[in-house]
Amino acid sequence: MRNDTDVFFEMPCLTEKSAVVGGAATAKKWFANSDPRNLSHYLQKFLVYNAVALRFLEVDAAIVGTDSTAGLSFRSSSFVGAVPLRSPATGKQIGDFVVSPRFVGRHRFGEYIEILDLVGSDISPEFQDSQPLASGRIFRPPFYLEAVKFISALEAMLQIPWRKFDTLDEISDSPVGLVDWNEYARNQHKVENIVRYPTRRNVLSELHHQFGEIRFVFDLCRDELQSNTTPPRIRNLFRSRLSVIEKRLYLHKPRRVKQIQIRAADRLVLKVCKHQANRVLDQDLSEGTAWRVDFNDVFEKFVQYVLRKVAQSIGGTLFPNPHILARTNQRFAWELSRVEPDAILKKGDWTIAVEAKYKSHLFNKYDAGDVLREDYRRDLHQLLAYAAFGEKPEKLGLLCYPSNFIEIKSSRFEINLSRGSANVLLVGFPLNRALVPEIVGEMSEIISRRFGRND
Repeated sequence: MRNDTDVFFEMPCLTEKSAVVGGAATAKKWFANSDPRNLSHYLQKFLVYNAVALRFLEVDAAIVGTDSTAGLSFRSSSFVGAVPLRSPATGKQIGDFVVSPRFVGRHRFGEYIEILDLVGSDISPEFQDSQPLASGRIFRPPFYLEAVKFISALEAMLQIPWRKFDTLDEISDSPVGLVDWNEYARNQHKVENIVRYPTRRNVLSELHHQFGEIRFVFDLCRDELQSNTTPPRIRNLFRSRLSVIEKRLYLHKPRRVKQIQIRAADRLVLKVCKHQANRVLDQDLSEGTAWRVDFNDVFEKFVQYVLRKVAQSIGGTLFPNPHILARTNQRFAWELSRVEPDAILKKGDWTIAVEAKYKSHLFNKYDAGDVLREDYRRDLHQLLAYAAFGEKPEKLGLLCYPSNFIEIKSSRFEINLSRGSANVLLVGFPLNRALVPEIVGEMSEIISRRFGRND
């Protein structure tokens, strides 16, 4: 069971300003003989002492209030994870700082697993050496996160023939294979051993021990994906797929292993499967430690997936992460050799630049703070720079942020010095697999009207 002392503070990612953690209660609990009239001093020491841990999660902390009313407020980024915190006075652990996914139902990662399976992307936790989490395994990355990726890798591996040579030591009635002549000489004085040759042969087989090791990892993942700790939607999503794999591996007996050897001669799809199997084995045996997951890449891949469907519906083409090369005779050390938009949607001589940013703007529409404004300014400038490579005077761009529901807002940028203009669609993408058809439909209609008006 979870204890309240296990968690110092928990907040969702993409939070601009969290609830205030009371400085008086914090100082009383973790700073012996602290002066309640000067809480800011103790809170500052606390933040400095735990700066590395908070920086790992990209969490910004601020002291709000003064003197006896001082407290702590936090701002989170796109990272989700947990780190242990310690008291600067005693060095003892005071609980974990936890950043949870923004869209939280009963299961923290359920929605994201569905997205990852949909787009075929990867999301791997990054760990940091630290003392064990006070919450133990409660706030670890869920085991089914790695199990889902292993099942996908195993499905790809089963599409190719994988045969290996098994080495067999046996007694043969003829000298075939690699004969151990020393052993034969020691025993051939007996008449019955004259035609008994100790040999070693390599036999091509699909029932080799490495497949048994893969079967062992599959059994771990199957049990996890069928357990009550896995969200029902994930269980339903993988039920038939697990059944198909189990039939394919029926003849292979599981062989317990702590690490699967990856050989240089293995095919790429096999190396990927073995690598993910080792990740499953490592996480199954490891204790809770500081970890984080960055959902920037997940959101980018999800937007690309949706826009690829949009491009198909309007007769266009989506180019994910195209390279825009910089041609120059001499490149300074700080210059870039290329830039890379998240995507370019092209139809005929029309192009739309796309930038996907996993930021909190659409959750804080009426926050006039400088941080959101400056972040938006940088995102907009970046998008307009990519849109400038379009062939027509009117430039088009999509700036995509996560949101709770589908929303599309249009802005037109004009300048009196030329006839050029730019239209930017600010698009809110809910990270929800069930809403993908609706998002595709609305985006297709809006973009078709834009293309149709100017074709």
